[in-house]
Amino acid sequence: MTLSKLGIALLLAWIAVPAASADDVGMPSSAKSIQQQSFDELKQQMKLTWPKNRLVRFVFHGHSVPAGYFRTPTIQRFDSYPILFHQALCKQYPTAVIDVCTTAIGGENSRPGSKRFADDVLTLKPDVVFIDYCLNDRGIGVEAAETHWRTMIQQALQAEVKVVLLTPTPDSHEDITDPNTKLAKHAESVRKLGKEFGVPVVDSYAAFQKRVAGGANVKTFLSQANHPNRKGHQVVADLILALFKK
Repeated sequence: MTLSKLGIALLLAWIAVPAASADDVGMPSSAKSIQQQSFDELKQQMKLTWPKNRLVRFVFHGHSVPAGYFRTPTIQRFDSYPILFHQALCKQYPTAVIDVCTTAIGGENSRPGSKRFADDVLTLKPDVVFIDYCLNDRGIGVEAAETHWRTMIQQALQAEVKVVLLTPTPDSHEDITDPNTKLAKHAESVRKLGKEFGVPVVDSYAAFQKRVAGGANVKTFLSQANHPNRKGHQVVADLILALFKK
Protein backbone atom coordinates (compact mmCIF):
# COMPACT_ATOMS: atom_id res chain seq x y z
CA MET A 1 0.00 0.00 0.00
CA THR A 2 1.25 3.47 -0.80
CA LEU A 3 0.61 6.12 1.81
CA SER A 4 0.48 9.84 1.14
CA LYS A 5 3.13 11.98 2.82
CA LEU A 6 0.38 13.43 5.01
CA GLY A 7 -0.77 9.95 6.00
CA ILE A 8 2.76 8.91 6.97
CA ALA A 9 3.22 12.10 8.98
CA LEU A 10 -0.01 11.52 10.88
CA LEU A 11 0.89 7.92 11.66
CA LEU A 12 4.34 8.90 12.88
CA ALA A 13 2.79 11.59 15.04
CA TRP A 14 0.47 8.99 16.53
CA ILE A 15 3.35 6.66 17.36
CA ALA A 16 5.27 9.54 18.95
CA VAL A 17 2.49 10.44 21.37
CA PRO A 18 3.32 9.23 24.90
CA ALA A 19 1.30 6.24 26.04
CA ALA A 20 -1.87 7.12 27.94
CA SER A 21 -2.40 5.89 31.45
CA ALA A 22 -4.47 2.75 31.81
CA ASP A 23 -7.54 4.71 32.92
CA ASP A 24 -7.35 6.86 29.79
CA VAL A 25 -7.05 4.09 27.18
CA GLY A 26 -9.48 4.63 24.36
CA MET A 27 -11.05 7.65 26.08
CA PRO A 28 -11.99 10.96 24.42
CA SER A 29 -10.57 13.70 26.66
CA SER A 30 -13.96 15.26 27.37
CA ALA A 31 -15.19 12.00 28.90
CA LYS A 32 -12.23 11.12 31.13
CA SER A 33 -13.48 12.80 34.31
CA ILE A 34 -16.97 11.36 33.80
CA GLN A 35 -15.53 7.89 33.22
CA GLN A 36 -13.41 8.07 36.35
CA GLN A 37 -16.36 9.20 38.47
CA SER A 38 -18.83 6.69 37.03
CA PHE A 39 -16.57 3.66 37.39
CA ASP A 40 -15.07 4.53 40.77
CA GLU A 41 -18.16 3.32 42.61
CA LEU A 42 -18.28 0.13 40.55
CA LYS A 43 -14.61 -0.57 41.25
CA GLN A 44 -15.29 -0.18 44.96
CA GLN A 45 -18.23 -2.58 44.67
CA MET A 46 -15.97 -5.19 43.09
CA LYS A 47 -13.50 -4.87 45.98
CA LEU A 48 -16.10 -5.79 48.59
CA THR A 49 -16.15 -9.23 50.16
CA TRP A 50 -19.02 -11.45 51.27
CA PRO A 51 -21.53 -10.65 52.67
CA LYS A 52 -21.27 -7.03 51.52
CA ASN A 53 -20.56 -7.76 47.86
CA ARG A 54 -23.19 -8.09 45.13
CA LEU A 55 -23.46 -9.36 41.58
CA VAL A 56 -21.94 -6.95 39.02
CA ARG A 57 -23.15 -7.47 35.46
CA PHE A 58 -21.61 -6.45 32.14
CA VAL A 59 -23.56 -6.83 28.88
CA PHE A 60 -21.95 -6.87 25.42
CA HIS A 61 -24.34 -5.85 22.65
CA GLY A 62 -23.50 -5.91 18.96
CA HIS A 63 -22.74 -8.13 15.99
CA SER A 64 -20.68 -11.24 15.25
CA VAL A 65 -17.42 -10.07 16.83
CA PRO A 66 -18.60 -9.84 20.46
CA ALA A 67 -20.78 -12.89 19.74
CA GLY A 68 -17.53 -14.86 19.25
CA TYR A 69 -17.57 -15.71 15.54
CA PHE A 70 -14.13 -16.52 14.19
CA ARG A 71 -13.98 -18.17 10.75
CA THR A 72 -17.69 -18.36 9.92
CA PRO A 73 -19.58 -20.45 10.91
CA THR A 74 -17.19 -21.42 13.74
CA ILE A 75 -17.80 -19.73 17.08
CA GLN A 76 -15.08 -19.54 19.73
CA ARG A 77 -16.79 -17.82 22.63
CA PHE A 78 -13.99 -18.52 25.09
CA ASP A 79 -11.51 -16.71 22.80
CA SER A 80 -13.75 -13.66 22.29
CA TYR A 81 -13.07 -10.33 23.96
CA PRO A 82 -16.11 -10.39 26.33
CA ILE A 83 -14.95 -13.68 27.84
CA LEU A 84 -11.25 -12.74 27.88
CA PHE A 85 -12.24 -9.55 29.71
CA HIS A 86 -14.43 -11.53 32.12
CA GLN A 87 -11.62 -13.91 33.01
CA ALA A 88 -9.10 -11.12 33.55
CA LEU A 89 -11.53 -9.01 35.60
CA CYS A 90 -12.30 -11.94 37.90
CA LYS A 91 -8.57 -12.35 38.56
CA GLN A 92 -8.26 -8.64 39.28
CA TYR A 93 -11.23 -8.65 41.66
CA PRO A 94 -11.16 -12.14 43.22
CA THR A 95 -13.90 -11.42 45.80
CA ALA A 96 -16.37 -10.00 43.27
CA VAL A 97 -19.33 -11.85 41.79
CA ILE A 98 -19.04 -10.82 38.13
CA ASP A 99 -21.43 -11.81 35.37
CA VAL A 100 -20.90 -11.22 31.65
CA CYS A 101 -23.83 -11.54 29.23
CA THR A 102 -23.60 -11.37 25.45
CA THR A 103 -26.67 -10.16 23.56
CA ALA A 104 -24.78 -9.84 20.28
CA ILE A 105 -26.16 -11.44 17.09
CA GLY A 106 -24.05 -12.35 14.08
CA GLY A 107 -24.94 -10.39 10.94
CA GLU A 108 -26.91 -7.73 12.82
CA ASN A 109 -26.45 -3.97 12.50
CA SER A 110 -27.52 -1.26 14.94
CA ARG A 111 -30.99 -0.82 13.41
CA PRO A 112 -32.45 -4.10 14.77
CA GLY A 113 -30.00 -3.90 17.64
CA SER A 114 -31.57 -0.67 18.84
CA LYS A 115 -35.09 -2.06 18.45
CA ARG A 116 -34.40 -4.96 20.81
CA PHE A 117 -32.17 -3.01 23.19
CA ALA A 118 -34.78 -2.40 25.88
CA ASP A 119 -36.10 -5.96 25.87
CA ASP A 120 -32.86 -7.89 25.40
CA VAL A 121 -30.32 -5.69 27.21
CA LEU A 122 -31.92 -3.43 29.82
CA THR A 123 -34.09 -6.22 31.23
CA LEU A 124 -30.85 -7.91 32.34
CA LYS A 125 -30.30 -4.96 34.70
CA PRO A 126 -26.64 -4.47 33.73
CA ASP A 127 -24.18 -2.21 35.48
CA VAL A 128 -22.37 -1.52 32.18
CA VAL A 129 -23.37 -2.01 28.54
CA PHE A 130 -20.82 -2.21 25.71
CA ILE A 131 -21.96 -1.42 22.14
CA ASP A 132 -20.06 -2.76 19.10
CA TYR A 133 -21.80 -2.50 15.70
CA CYS A 134 -19.50 -0.58 13.33
CA LEU A 135 -18.46 -3.44 11.04
CA ASN A 136 -22.06 -4.16 10.05
CA ASP A 137 -23.20 -0.55 10.19
CA ARG A 138 -21.28 0.09 6.99
CA GLY A 139 -24.34 -1.32 5.25
CA ILE A 140 -26.66 1.39 6.59
CA GLY A 141 -24.26 4.34 6.60
CA VAL A 142 -22.93 6.67 9.29
CA GLU A 143 -25.97 8.92 9.55
CA ALA A 144 -28.45 6.09 10.11
CA ALA A 145 -26.06 4.31 12.47
CA GLU A 146 -25.67 7.42 14.63
CA THR A 147 -29.45 7.59 15.03
CA HIS A 148 -29.62 4.01 16.28
CA TRP A 149 -26.58 4.35 18.55
CA ARG A 150 -28.09 7.50 20.08
CA THR A 151 -31.30 5.60 20.80
CA MET A 152 -29.41 2.89 22.66
CA ILE A 153 -27.18 5.32 24.55
CA GLN A 154 -30.14 7.45 25.63
CA GLN A 155 -32.15 4.43 26.77
CA ALA A 156 -29.23 3.16 28.83
CA LEU A 157 -28.49 6.50 30.47
CA GLN A 158 -32.17 7.05 31.24
CA ALA A 159 -32.13 3.67 32.99
CA GLU A 160 -28.99 4.77 34.90
CA VAL A 161 -26.91 2.12 33.15
CA LYS A 162 -23.34 3.01 32.26
CA VAL A 163 -22.35 2.78 28.58
CA VAL A 164 -19.06 2.09 26.81
CA LEU A 165 -18.83 2.50 23.03
CA LEU A 166 -16.43 0.52 20.85
CA THR A 167 -14.89 1.55 17.56
CA PRO A 168 -14.48 -1.37 15.11
CA THR A 169 -11.94 -4.11 14.87
CA PRO A 170 -10.25 -4.29 11.42
CA ASP A 171 -11.48 -5.63 8.09
CA SER A 172 -8.65 -6.63 5.76
CA HIS A 173 -10.72 -5.54 2.77
CA GLU A 174 -10.11 -1.95 3.88
CA ASP A 175 -6.83 -0.08 4.31
CA ILE A 176 -6.73 0.63 8.03
CA THR A 177 -4.24 3.46 7.45
CA ASP A 178 -6.70 5.30 5.16
CA PRO A 179 -8.85 7.85 7.07
CA ASN A 180 -11.44 7.88 4.29
CA THR A 181 -12.60 4.25 4.42
CA LYS A 182 -16.07 3.34 5.64
CA LEU A 183 -14.72 1.81 8.84
CA ALA A 184 -12.60 4.86 9.59
CA LYS A 185 -15.65 7.10 9.22
CA HIS A 186 -17.74 4.90 11.50
CA ALA A 187 -14.91 4.88 14.04
CA GLU A 188 -14.84 8.68 14.01
CA SER A 189 -18.63 8.74 14.40
CA VAL A 190 -18.36 6.61 17.55
CA ARG A 191 -15.70 8.92 18.98
CA LYS A 192 -18.02 11.89 18.39
CA LEU A 193 -20.90 10.11 20.10
CA GLY A 194 -18.63 9.46 23.08
CA LYS A 195 -17.91 13.15 23.38
CA GLU A 196 -21.54 14.09 22.79
CA PHE A 197 -22.82 11.94 25.64
CA GLY A 198 -19.72 12.04 27.84
CA VAL A 199 -19.31 8.26 27.84
CA PRO A 200 -16.12 6.19 27.44
CA VAL A 201 -14.95 5.02 24.04
CA VAL A 202 -12.75 1.94 23.71
CA ASP A 203 -10.91 2.88 20.54
CA SER A 204 -10.09 -0.55 19.14
CA TYR A 205 -9.64 0.85 15.63
CA ALA A 206 -6.94 3.29 16.74
CA ALA A 207 -5.18 0.52 18.65
CA PHE A 208 -4.97 -1.64 15.53
CA GLN A 209 -3.95 1.37 13.42
CA LYS A 210 -1.05 1.98 15.78
CA ARG A 211 0.11 -1.62 15.49
CA VAL A 212 -0.04 -1.54 11.69
CA ALA A 213 1.81 1.78 11.63
CA GLY A 214 4.49 0.08 13.73
CA GLY A 215 4.96 -2.60 11.06
CA ALA A 216 2.44 -5.30 11.99
CA ASN A 217 0.37 -6.99 9.30
CA VAL A 218 -3.31 -6.52 10.11
CA LYS A 219 -4.00 -10.13 9.05
CA THR A 220 -2.05 -11.40 12.06
CA PHE A 221 -5.00 -10.20 14.17
CA LEU A 222 -7.72 -11.76 12.02
CA SER A 223 -9.26 -15.22 11.68
CA GLN A 224 -10.98 -14.12 8.45
CA ALA A 225 -11.26 -10.78 6.67
CA ASN A 226 -13.78 -9.25 9.08
CA HIS A 227 -13.39 -11.29 12.29
CA PRO A 228 -10.52 -11.06 14.79
CA ASN A 229 -8.62 -14.11 15.97
CA ARG A 230 -7.77 -14.59 19.64
CA LYS A 231 -4.82 -12.21 19.32
CA GLY A 232 -7.12 -9.54 17.92
CA HIS A 233 -9.75 -10.14 20.59
CA GLN A 234 -7.05 -9.84 23.24
CA VAL A 235 -6.22 -6.33 22.03
CA VAL A 236 -9.82 -5.27 22.64
CA ALA A 237 -10.12 -7.12 25.96
CA ASP A 238 -7.01 -5.37 27.28
CA LEU A 239 -8.40 -1.96 26.35
CA ILE A 240 -11.66 -2.69 28.16
CA LEU A 241 -9.87 -4.09 31.20
CA ALA A 242 -7.86 -0.86 31.52
CA LEU A 243 -11.08 1.01 32.30
CA PHE A 244 -11.54 -1.06 35.45
CA LYS A 245 -7.99 -1.11 36.74
CA LYS A 246 -7.81 -0.91 40.53
